Amino acid sequence: MGLFSRGGEQRLTEELVMRALSTVQEPELGGDLVSRRMIKNVKIDGERVSFMVDLTTPACPLKDQIQNECIKAVQTIAGVAPENISIEFGSTVRPRGGVMDKAAVPGVSHVIAVAAGKGGVGKSTVSTNLAVALAQEGARVGLLDADVYGPSVPLMMGVSGQQPTAVDGPDGQPMIIPIEAHGIKMMSVGFMVEDDKPIIWRGPMVSQLLRQFLYQVNWAPLDYLIIDMPPGTGDVALTLAQSLQNVGLTGVVTVTTPQSVATLDVMRSIEMFKKVNVDLLGIVENMAYFVAPDTGKRYDIFGTGGAERLAQREGLPLLGQIPLGMSVRSGGDSGQPAVISDAPDAYAETFRQLARTLAARVSVMEYA
Repeated sequence: MGLFSRGGEQRLTEELVMRALSTVQEPELGGDLVSRRMIKNVKIDGERVSFMVDLTTPACPLKDQIQNECIKAVQTIAGVAPENISIEFGSTVRPRGGVMDKAAVPGVSHVIAVAAGKGGVGKSTVSTNLAVALAQEGARVGLLDADVYGPSVPLMMGVSGQQPTAVDGPDGQPMIIPIEAHGIKMMSVGFMVEDDKPIIWRGPMVSQLLRQFLYQVNWAPLDYLIIDMPPGTGDVALTLAQSLQNVGLTGVVTVTTPQSVATLDVMRSIEMFKKVNVDLLGIVENMAYFVAPDTGKRYDIFGTGGAERLAQREGLPLLGQIPLGMSVRSGGDSGQPAVISDAPDAYAETFRQLARTLAARVSVMEYA
């Protein structure tokens, strides 16, 4: 029998509901939901109970588990029928903590860089689909294309040829209004140069441009700003990494393919970020394998296990493995990211799971 019976021996109260929910643990951060102040707006209406669970990210991968355990706790401890329990989910994405607060991009909770040790591993594909997947989960997301020598975000997001506008900011300085598509705010050097014109800039010029894109673009409010970094470990990549570290970068996600030549370059990239004291969030393996659409047979075109071995070596989580799919490629070419497609070889749910895993990783870093 619960804490109160159907006969009304003990009246249903907010206190009893909170006591029941205090037995539910936050599965990743530890501690119970009540102590972490994640339970809000408890309401009692006869035998009906409703409340909100304030998650640390709208892309929480364990939302279903939390909901089931809340229902079980209220049902078994408070004696309320499951059909009389109503749970709403909200989220409060905690801004990047620590000494970088003063330098943080105004209105942006987390700045996350997506990098690669070499070109051709699908870093921009991961960046765009990760950004859209986070938005699909309910997050407010921006995408900054910092790959100045190969800006592909305008094409991959279907906004080629568009140009951002500017307005006067509160301090009288011009503020750029980002281009928007698929629920994402975007900025790219590709909006400012012709497609067939070369971009011949050195590191300091690129760093200055990046700073302008961070502080003179009207990003706010954002939960996550995803930055598509230039590949490699050369002057430009190093300069950008140092610049981002100075503005409170939450961390970096590194993208690789399975083969050794790619993971070797990723190791160099990881070492570069370590040298400039940037937190490493994890590794994504792109083009992990190919499933033939006519036979269903799997082919490990670029080998297998490379990212997993690298993750174990570096003590980093393997955030996701994205298969090679024709719809992933065609979606990038057509400006329709794969994550919004229902084609089997678009692997939309795989991208969404990557987004949830990354969001959980950031939450653990900030709330633990």
